[in-house]
Amino acid sequence: MSIQVEPISLFKSLSDNIRLSILLLLQAEEELCVCEFCEALDEIQPKISRNLALLKKVGLVVNRRQGQWIYYSINKQLPQWARQVLLETYSGNNELIAAPLAKLNLIGANKERPLILCKNGTP
Repeated sequence: MSIQVEPISLFKSLSDNIRLSILLLLQAEEELCVCEFCEALDEIQPKISRNLALLKKVGLVVNRRQGQWIYYSINKQLPQWARQVLLETYSGNNELIAAPLAKLNLIGANKERPLILCKNGTP
């Protein structure tokens, strides 16, 4: 079963650098929390959260809560054409997220990464 995603909504989402980076990071890592995005993209938590909310409203991402952390992932119910656009965008543009991925790798590969504090000092 897939959800309805308007092409214009997907492409508008991809036209913003932060939202594009978020989607590419999720394509690479599968699941990340807000603080991981803050660290990887060197952005403040409100800006990351606002962009995640827009992506969620369009239906591109979903979230789940685990304790105090909220993890985001690409919506598995996206139509095939939308998943293909995201995959091709990721495959052809790895250099766009090479530095953010390197930052995440420095933090560590374990799931204790959310212990990072965002720039405003809150998890």
